[in-house]
Amino acid sequence: MQLSIVIPAKNECNAIGAVVSTARDCYPDAEIIVVDDGSTDDTAAIAANAGATVISHPESRGNGAAVKTGARTANGDVIALMDGDGQHDAKELPPLLERLENGYDMVIGARDTGSHANIGRLFANGFYNAVASLVSGRKIPDLTSGFRVVRADKFKQFLYLLPNGFSYPTTITMAFLRSGF
Repeated sequence: MQLSIVIPAKNECNAIGAVVSTARDCYPDAEIIVVDDGSTDDTAAIAANAGATVISHPESRGNGAAVKTGARTANGDVIALMDGDGQHDAKELPPLLERLENGYDMVIGARDTGSHANIGRLFANGFYNAVASLVSGRKIPDLTSGFRVVRADKFKQFLYLLPNGFSYPTTITMAFLRSGF
């Protein structure tokens, strides 16, 4: 299994070096792609110095657009998606990858209640999780998490559906479930 780690980032110069370095240490043979989404700081240079392949959008297109750019570039059989702000740790990928090896097509790293940005987001995400679980017939504990691993061939089938903004995790999760993955 060849792994590509795709990290969308915008103005993450304070965190991106550590994110890439940890991923490189944990997965020395992985392809690590940082998509710099129009940063006005040194995100791209720091990511490159840490060992990532960097693709830069000249202006911000959105988190979803950065994910799509990274997925289109990725050569691995499996794509791991992580945020560039340091909230995800490559050291936490093994249990997700193990589930993928056991037959799943996508595995999502669900956050606990303390990991949400604020109380409003916690309640909103809880509502989204409940609706998505009802619609899909599957329990979805964290619909909006950007920390996930997917089979690249299946993920790339749905790139045309993904919005350029932050709702790509919701869209890809529902597309996978409604397609029987």
